[in-house]
Parts: sequence; structure tokens; C-alpha cells
Amino acid sequence: MKKAIWFATLGLLLSIILVGCGEKTQEDIMTDLDEKLEEMTGYKAKSTMTLETGKDQQTYEVDVWHQKKSYYRVALENQNKDQSQIILRNDDGVFVLTPALNKSFRFQSDWPTNSSQVYLYESLIQDILMDPERSFHADEDYYVFQTNTNYQNKNLNTQEIKLNKKDLSPAQVKIMNADLEVLVQLDFTSFEWNASFNEGDFDMERNMTGAQMTEEPAMAEMSEPMTVYYPMYTPDGTQFGSSQNIESDTGERVVLIYNGEQPFTLIQEQSQVVPASTPMNVSQGEPVDLGFTIGVMTSESLQWSYNGVDFFLASENLSEEEMMSIASSVYGTEEK
Repeated sequence: MKKAIWFATLGLLLSIILVGCGEKTQEDIMTDLDEKLEEMTGYKAKSTMTLETGKDQQTYEVDVWHQKKSYYRVALENQNKDQSQIILRNDDGVFVLTPALNKSFRFQSDWPTNSSQVYLYESLIQDILMDPERSFHADEDYYVFQTNTNYQNKNLNTQEIKLNKKDLSPAQVKIMNADLEVLVQLDFTSFEWNASFNEGDFDMERNMTGAQMTEEPAMAEMSEPMTVYYPMYTPDGTQFGSSQNIESDTGERVVLIYNGEQPFTLIQEQSQVVPASTPMNVSQGEPVDLGFTIGVMTSESLQWSYNGVDFFLASENLSEEEMMSIASSVYGTEEK
């Protein structure tokens, strides 16, 4: 009898110890994440972003500064380090800067809260907290969540988010399509909680000038014919119609016309360095993430710069999602 009582007591003690040392439940982690968002004053993060959304794999270095509540600086640099872009949010609005072209746009926008943002910690955590269909598991080093998304590109509809167990900092994000093929992968290389910032860190002019000191203008050679790029995706019922070459004061301009149920026009020309860095105000527009670059979206147009070429996509019929799908596919050199 005494032996039975002893074994029962030992079993109870062991169960208490195991529970005390056991894994946190999903509910515990959700509470911790909510507290992290509430308590943190900001952060600095570095990551490497790999895209599988175009013809070739592309890699970008991403540097994020966030000062609570609404100051942001996201710097993206491609693997060739020949052209960078910066997204800023400060008291004056939201800015998209392309320093190599001395070009800037200013928006009165609620970015980044209007959609999921793969490189922003608080956006990832909100996606976890707000998704009732999320799945969860833990391994030796990470808490792993799979959630639905709200990215501007609706083909990016599922994501896997890995958080470090020791401090809930982000480790990796994979964004997948409906077939669970990984189209975007972000690997965090550093993350500094409650980072300190200097006056002017989120100032538009200071960021433009600072970036221009570290890179050269990225433009095609003027002596060579401009390569014409075609979209590899067009909406159903829409097909290539004609092309037209126009000589302008700044060089050759190519106009591609697509006809059908959802017609559109795609204009491209060599990028030019803007003489003054005064931001172009876009009153009815939004910055949009095309993966390889940040574009400027309005109700009937989408414009972006890439690889020394300025692109302008215009249509009265296309939805914003269709315009983004077309723009993301403009990498072919032959008409589809």
C-alpha cells in the first residue's frame, strides 16, 4: 500500500515537472506575440529575399527600419547592386524613392496596413493573429505557422512563417501559390529589437542623398537599341495587336497595344535621371510591390522602372490585380 502511494506521488511530481518544462501551447504563443507587438518600440531587420515569380530567380537584400508607431524605411537592393529602392513613411506621407534616377513619388496612403508585407514583422504577426484557419507546429528551434495572406498579388495566397523560439524574432517566411509552390522566400539574417534611431533617419531628402552617394545611375547604353520587353501573361480574351516606335526628346519610346476583352497599352522607354528630386504627388494612388520592384498604381495605370527602362501600363478595363499580374510578367523579349 505504501509502495503504491509512493509511486502515485512520484508520478504526480513527474507530471508537474513535465508540464512546467513542456512546450508552450499555441494559445500561450499567441498571447506572447500580442504582448510583443504592444511592448516593442521598433526594430531593425536585415534579410535576403529570393523570388521565383519571373523567368529567372532573383535575389534582393532587404533592410528594414521601423520606429513605432508609423515610421518606416524599407530599402531593397538587387543582387547586382546597381539599383535600389526605398519605401519611406513619415509625417509627410508615404514615399517611393529610386535614388539612381533621382525619382520620388509621394502618396497619402495607409501603407503598410492595407495589405500583408513579407518584410515587416508586425504585418507577419498580424497575419498570424487574425487568421482563424492558421496551422501551427513546433520543432527544436522554431515555432512554425501557416496562414492565409492579404498580399496585393493574389497569387501569393499562403505563407509559412518561422519564428525563433528564444525571442519570437522572425527567421524565415515562405509565400506560396495555390499549389503550395514557393514563389517568395525571405531569410532573416539579423533582427534588433527596440533599436535606436537618429534624427533624420526617416527623412525623404536625407535618404535620397545618402543612397545616391553609394550607387551609380542605372540606365541602358544610349548607343545600343533598346530591348523591347513583352508581358508573358495576358488576360483571357486579350491578345497582342500592334507596336509603334516613337522618337521623343529623350530617345526612343515603344508603344505596345493589346486588343480584346480587356485591352491595354504598355509603353516603355529608357530611364532618365530626373533633374530635381521634388516628389511627384500621387493623390489617388498606392505603392505596389511587384516583387522585383516597387510600382506606382492609380485607378487606370501602373508605372515602374526596372533595369534601366521606364514602363507605363494603362487601361480603362483592367482591375488592379490584372495590371499587377501583367506587370510582373514583363520580362519576355518576344511577343507572346
